Amino acid sequence: MGMLGLRSVLFAVVVHILVISAAADIKNLKIWPMPLSVSYGHRNLQLSNEFVLKTEGSKYPDASGILKESFSRLLDVIKVAHVVDANFSYDGPSPVLKGIQVIVLSPSDELQYGVDESYNLTIPEKGNPAFAYLTAKTVYGALHGFQTFSQACHFNLTTRSIEVHQVPWTIVDRPRFSYRGLLIDTSRHYLPLPVILKVIDSMAYAKLNVLHWHIVDTQSFPLEIPSFPKLWNGAYSSSERYAGRRGINVLAELDVPGHAKSWGIGYPSLWPSKNCQEPLDVSSDFTFKLIDGILSDFSKIFKYKFVHLGGDEVDTSCWTLTPRISKWLKQHRLNGTSAYEYFVLRAQKIALSHGYEIINWEETFNNFGNKLSPKTIVHNWLGGGVAQQVTAAGLRCIVSNQDKWYLDHIDTTWQDFYSNEPLTNITKPEQQRLVIGGEVCMWGEHIDGSNIETTIWPRAAAAAERLWTAYDNIAKNPEQAARRLAYFRCLLNQRGVASGPLTGGGRAAPDEPGSCYEQ
Repeated sequence: MGMLGLRSVLFAVVVHILVISAAADIKNLKIWPMPLSVSYGHRNLQLSNEFVLKTEGSKYPDASGILKESFSRLLDVIKVAHVVDANFSYDGPSPVLKGIQVIVLSPSDELQYGVDESYNLTIPEKGNPAFAYLTAKTVYGALHGFQTFSQACHFNLTTRSIEVHQVPWTIVDRPRFSYRGLLIDTSRHYLPLPVILKVIDSMAYAKLNVLHWHIVDTQSFPLEIPSFPKLWNGAYSSSERYAGRRGINVLAELDVPGHAKSWGIGYPSLWPSKNCQEPLDVSSDFTFKLIDGILSDFSKIFKYKFVHLGGDEVDTSCWTLTPRISKWLKQHRLNGTSAYEYFVLRAQKIALSHGYEIINWEETFNNFGNKLSPKTIVHNWLGGGVAQQVTAAGLRCIVSNQDKWYLDHIDTTWQDFYSNEPLTNITKPEQQRLVIGGEVCMWGEHIDGSNIETTIWPRAAAAAERLWTAYDNIAKNPEQAARRLAYFRCLLNQRGVASGPLTGGGRAAPDEPGSCYEQ
C-alpha cells in the first residue's frame, strides 16, 4: 500500500474512532446540532478573565471585522450578563484556558451558496499556556466553530468563573446540506426590526444559514422599492448586512403572480379590475416592467445567488372573467392555465437577466415542470414525494413539506420536525445531490413580535440538526436526542431567546414548576 493510501486508511480509522467515542457516551454530550465527529473527556478548564483571540498564521485578514465581531459576541453569550470575577486562588483551581487560536485558510469573506462551512475545534486539557485551536477553510466555518465552543462553556456560581467542561475536546464538523433555511413572513403582520435581528441571531446559534424573507403578499407590501416608490403605499405603516456577518444568506421572495393584491394599492393598473384584484395583470407590459425594476433593485441589495419568485396558489379566474384580459388571452391563444405558465416563465427570464437563479413553489413544477428553466429550484411544500419527482426530472429541490416543517402548524411536535428526512425514497446519489437542503416556514397569519420566538423554537432546532448533522449521526429515535435538545432550549432561554419547552407543539407553556431541563 502506498503512503497516500495508508494515510487515507489511518484518517478513516481516526474518524471512525471519534464517531464511536461520541456514540459510546452520547447521553453526556450537550452540543446541538450533533457534530460530524467528536470526542471529549471529563475535566474542566477555567476561562481566563482576559480570554483572547489569536490569529497568527491565518490567511484571512479580517479587514471587515467579521471574525473580531463574532469573537466579541462569543464572549457576550458565554458570560450571559454574569459578573465574572474569578478568584484563581480558589481552593483546587482548574487549569486556565488563555484564549483561542483561529486559523482561516481562505482570505475571502464572500458569503454565497455552497461556501465551505467546515471547521475543526480542539480544546486541550493542558498547555503552557493552554489555548483552544479552531481551524476552518473560510471565516464562516470559524463562526460555526465559535458557536460550538460557546456550548462547551458554563458559568460556575461558586468560583464566579466561566468553565469549559468535558475537556479535552476534538471536533471535526461540516454540514450535511448547504441550504438550511428559516422563512419569516413580514407581509401578514408587522415584525419590528429588532425582532427580525433577534431571529437572525438565534438562527446562528442553531447553524441555520438562510433567512427566507417572504416580504410581500396579498395583505401588504412592506418594502420600499426605489424604482417604484408607490409600492410602499401597500405597507402597514434593510437587515441583509446584519445576517451576512453572521454567516446567514438572505433569500428575498417576490411571490408572483398570485398573493399580490397589495401591489395595486400604489399602482391600481396592476389589478385585472377594481373588483378582481389578483393575480397580477398578465396582459400588461407594465406588470413585467415593474417586476424587472424590483428585481433590479433587489440585485443591488440581496447578493444571494437565488431569488424566490413564488408562483403558488394562483387562481386565474380574474384573468378569464375580466373582458379586456380575456380578449388578450384569445388573441395569444392562451387559457388560464397556459397564461399562468406564460407569466411564470417570463418572470423567470427577467430574474435570469439580473444574474439570479430561481426558486419557485412546487405548483409550477406540478403544472409545467418540463418548461421551467434548468436553473430552477423547486420548493416543495404541499406534501411528501415531490422531491423524488423533481430530482428524477433533473431539477434541484428544497424540502419544506407542510405536514412536518411548517412552524405555524402549532400541533406539529419537535419529534415530527426531527424525523422529517429530506431524502426519503431518494436512493440514487445523483438525485440525492439535487436536494440542496430544507427549510422550516414561519408563516405570519397568526404571528407577530409577541409570539414568533416561541413558535419557532425549539422545533426549528430539531430540523436544524436534521439538516446539519450527518445522516448516520442522526438519532433514529427522536427521544434519544431529547436531553440534548432540552439543554439547547435552555441555552436559548439563557441567551434571551423565548424558546418554548419540548412538551407540546408550538407556543407551548411549561406543564408545571420545575427545572428547565425537564420541560
